[in-house]
Amino acid sequence: MTTVLAWRPPNRKDLINSILAAIVASIMIATATAAQAKAAPESFANLAQKLLPSVVNISTTQVIESRAGPELPQFPPGSPFEEFFKEFFDRTHPQNRSRRATSLGSGFVISDDGYVVTNNHVIQEAAEITVILQDTTRLTAELVGRDPKTDIAVLKVETDKKLSALEFGNSAKSRVGDWIVAIGNPFGLGGTVTAGIISARGRDIGAGPYDYFIQTDASINRGNSGGPMFNLDGKVIGINTAIYSPTGGSVGIGFAIPSSMADPVIRQLIKNGEVKRGWLGVRIQAVTKEIAESLGLDKPSGAMVASLMPNGPAEKAKVKAGDVILTFNGKKVPEMRALPRIVADTEVGKEVEIEIWRDNKNKTIRITIGELPESAEVASRTSGDEKEGARSINDLGLTVSSITDAVRERYKLGKEAKGVVVTEVDGKGPAAEKGVRSGDLILEVSQDEVSTPTQFVNKIKEAKKAGRKSVLLLLEGQSGLRFVAIRIEKT
Repeated sequence: MTTVLAWRPPNRKDLINSILAAIVASIMIATATAAQAKAAPESFANLAQKLLPSVVNISTTQVIESRAGPELPQFPPGSPFEEFFKEFFDRTHPQNRSRRATSLGSGFVISDDGYVVTNNHVIQEAAEITVILQDTTRLTAELVGRDPKTDIAVLKVETDKKLSALEFGNSAKSRVGDWIVAIGNPFGLGGTVTAGIISARGRDIGAGPYDYFIQTDASINRGNSGGPMFNLDGKVIGINTAIYSPTGGSVGIGFAIPSSMADPVIRQLIKNGEVKRGWLGVRIQAVTKEIAESLGLDKPSGAMVASLMPNGPAEKAKVKAGDVILTFNGKKVPEMRALPRIVADTEVGKEVEIEIWRDNKNKTIRITIGELPESAEVASRTSGDEKEGARSINDLGLTVSSITDAVRERYKLGKEAKGVVVTEVDGKGPAAEKGVRSGDLILEVSQDEVSTPTQFVNKIKEAKKAGRKSVLLLLEGQSGLRFVAIRIEKT
């Protein structure tokens, strides 16, 4: 028997209900889509009003001793001529007198009992530090601790006023394209609010061994250093630290230390006054496509062990040169430069598992993490094709870096540039006395060519071991090539 189905047109009521259901569904889909793609707020005024009282200005004073001009003649103790000549030289050579230099930066309050965060370079070498609140109240600050490797410093102020503290957000959840707000003290004008988006994450600009900056197009200028970067929830996801600028002003390329890196450093500084980092005791290099193929890896990832430091944690755990570290304490190592940060954040003395690739198979090794010595690196890069990070040489009072793409752009170096680049000079150090400046190229040490910071450091060590009181450098700077003999500080 065949069943015949006859079509019956819907009645008016059913048709209206169907149309209404479709409209409601469309509205719900549109609302969900709008919620996922957050549009720019009509105004940042409410957010700025809430956050501004927690952002402070940092004023520092530094005493600079000038050494220009002739030296005062030597007289026997108690000679009446000594005071006469001193007054005469002070009048005729006023540049010999000490002078006080001031500078301004930014910071923010992280606890209602007076802890303030800023950049290390904002307060470095400061004799006096003053924190200025939004209502212009000036408070004398004490330095709690600082960490040059991440450029973070923590201050403490005492006040009867109730301070408004900020909270850290999770920078790991931020995405390229997210809106952010930056507050700081550009050019000493006072609290200033700018807005923009996250342009990139994980930037390595050659500033230090743990570079993993958030890049933004929000206007960040001189004086913004140490100020906070906020998400739209008003949580701090970064500390504004550096800009790329040929002119000194904002060109839309600013960099901030992510909160995921800053928060544990700040906690250690408050608790201990210093930062203790985990240490693996290996020198590593990148796993290239060719290396991955030769080792039987599916893709280039992880960090390859180039060599081990004697009696280091890795050597004691039987790690071998040629091993590729794929995971560390349950965390994947996607690339070489990720390993130093992961190791540094690991508690000293903790036993962890590392997964390595050896002899065409995975192997798990347990290793007890050591404490990073002051002069060592968590996991040093080799001096092969991969560029090294910055290295500070206290004996000379300067910091040098390999010629990376970021450094080349920063100092306008040509493609033919070679040697190592001076990225920082201590104003009171021996190098500054000889006129060494940031951006100068060091081509030779003791008439031997150098191309990496490690080679440079080793040559200085050799000079000290040989008992030399100074070291000869061949510099290339704004005035061209020149030899400079710099004394080696006693340690």
